[in-house]
Amino acid sequence: MYKLICIALCILTSACGPGTQQNISRNAGPKEQIGALTGMVAGGAIANDLAHGSKNKGAYTVLGAFIGGVVGQNIGSQLDALDRQMALAAQNRALEYNQSDTPTRWVNPDSGNSGSFTPTRTYQLSGKYCREYTQKIIIGGQKQTGYGTACRQADGSWKLIK
Repeated sequence: MYKLICIALCILTSACGPGTQQNISRNAGPKEQIGALTGMVAGGAIANDLAHGSKNKGAYTVLGAFIGGVVGQNIGSQLDALDRQMALAAQNRALEYNQSDTPTRWVNPDSGNSGSFTPTRTYQLSGKYCREYTQKIIIGGQKQTGYGTACRQADGSWKLIK
């Protein structure tokens, strides 16, 4: 638990350096909000899985969600509209058509950002098809990786659930 708290403090203090102070004082835009929300869900889920059997599982999950939110907001703030559009298109194509472990890649030649979306497992949950996935995003040469699950909705769209 103490290791995780130290990591969180490290991330927070580096995320709050002089170059980011103006970002903290303004309202987050839609891409930061989406990044933060996605990061919170993924961070909480990963921490929850890693803390399996621990008596501090709830604390780990909350801390994981918090760290994921901070990291996700940072990633979201660096993706422009075309990056997000390309990442979402790759996500939809991969969930709909790819076999497990086959990535769909995207590259924005204007921003230099890129990424991939890879379904890793398909199963049914309450009559819905669901797919676990790995998403990688490269911003300024720095790779970020996220994991989650998406389920097909009644209208045919895919909803990220974790």
